[in-house]
Amino acid sequence: MTVKLGTELTWFKSSYSTDDGPACVEVATTADTVHVRDSKQIPGPHLTFSPHQWTAFLPYASGHR
Repeated sequence: MTVKLGTELTWFKSSYSTDDGPACVEVATTADTVHVRDSKQIPGPHLTFSPHQWTAFLPYASGHR
């Protein structure tokens, strides 16, 4: 999936994360996509998922399968 150039993403991370945490991810959403990046590598690459893919992944990430 692609995001239109010039689209500003607003990134957030879990309220359970701390600013000095070693393993945080940040998430940004649009109507059609969910973007995930490493909070330590902000200028680096990010993964892009459809909302359906993200919803299917969350139970595995949270351990609530």
